Amino acid sequence: MTRTPDPSWIEARLTGARPQVVAALLRYFRDLDLAEEAFQEACLRALKNWPEKGPPRDAAAWLIMVGRNAALDYVRRQRRLTQLPPDDAAFEGAADQPDMAERLDAADYRDDILRLLFVCCHPDLPGTQQIALALRIVSGLPVSRIAAAFLIKEKAMEQRITRAKARIANADIPFDTPGPAERAERLATVTAMVYLVFNEGYTDANPASERASLCDEAIRLARLLLRMFPAEPELIGLLALMLIQHSRQNARFDKDGAPILLEDQDRKQWSRRMIAEALVMIDKAMLHHRPGPYQIQAAIAAIHARASRPEDTDWAEVEALYRALEHHVPSPVITLNRAVAVSKLHGAQAALDVIEPLAAPLDGYFYFHGVRGTFLRDLARNDEASDAFGRAIALANTPAEAGHIRQLLDGL
Repeated sequence: MTRTPDPSWIEARLTGARPQVVAALLRYFRDLDLAEEAFQEACLRALKNWPEKGPPRDAAAWLIMVGRNAALDYVRRQRRLTQLPPDDAAFEGAADQPDMAERLDAADYRDDILRLLFVCCHPDLPGTQQIALALRIVSGLPVSRIAAAFLIKEKAMEQRITRAKARIANADIPFDTPGPAERAERLATVTAMVYLVFNEGYTDANPASERASLCDEAIRLARLLLRMFPAEPELIGLLALMLIQHSRQNARFDKDGAPILLEDQDRKQWSRRMIAEALVMIDKAMLHHRPGPYQIQAAIAAIHARASRPEDTDWAEVEALYRALEHHVPSPVITLNRAVAVSKLHGAQAALDVIEPLAAPLDGYFYFHGVRGTFLRDLARNDEASDAFGRAIALANTPAEAGHIRQLLDGL
């Protein structure tokens, strides 16, 4: 008897497969809207068929085949040509073909997502549209979450994404992988997109989930990019940064999904293999003498990775590196991170002095209020700490984040 997958498990698997499926459908049909609609139709079919028949061995390949058939059906109906066979016949046996991926133009299937990233990062699109489009098309983030990340209204973000799609369609932007010169021009933006894909998976509390597998996909994409640009130190730094961050995945959340702070994590659970590879790559990047934001962030992560105990962390070096990062990419979030190092070196009051000017720009940022509340608690200013923690709970992105802050609040 076939086991029935849990509905939430099916949803997670669909989320993890989305980048490959949408990218492949875009290659077939060269229409972003049609590719997205075909993916949605394939998801509906999966929700209908998988609970009864069980999941396919290759979910992405199954969804590509189903989505392609659905899109072909739509295109033929639009052209008033002969329709495909009835839906059930079109999809019959799709889950029983484990070699499907190999039959779908193996080379293209492997590089589809990279091609999609370059399309989203086309220079004809403004930078904000590039990022929003990649988050929507590649990572599949809901428009509401993308809007929240950009601190704008959902309707405005929907319009931004719609304009980006229209510009791609009207400009007749090619859906082929660009040549060497164009790739070099778009590399910085594509690199940022890869990191955004990684972060989308990194936020999942279950390291075995399909969504968390986006971390592996981002690392794969970075390796692919590095083969194309082997002497690009920022790309080397990005891969090192993701490897160190991913090395901690099994130690970052407790069994209930609540986040575990870096200093409280069981460092024996960190993947030393990933860390060792990352440390070698950081050394390799530094040989180019062209420091950049990803290299600096990787260097900060390496300091934590090298410390066998939290008290062994070289906080003076961490604080200096965050100052260098502020110089490259000034940001209130980076200053907030530097304040944590300041608190370790000079105490909570010094750290509070650093973050007070950030109150306005970071008022809607969950982590600002959580960190500020921690500093206030350390200074025994419990009423103010309580207010800060309350504000953080209101801004929490997940129940686990809210639960963590409630524990701090209860401890006052």
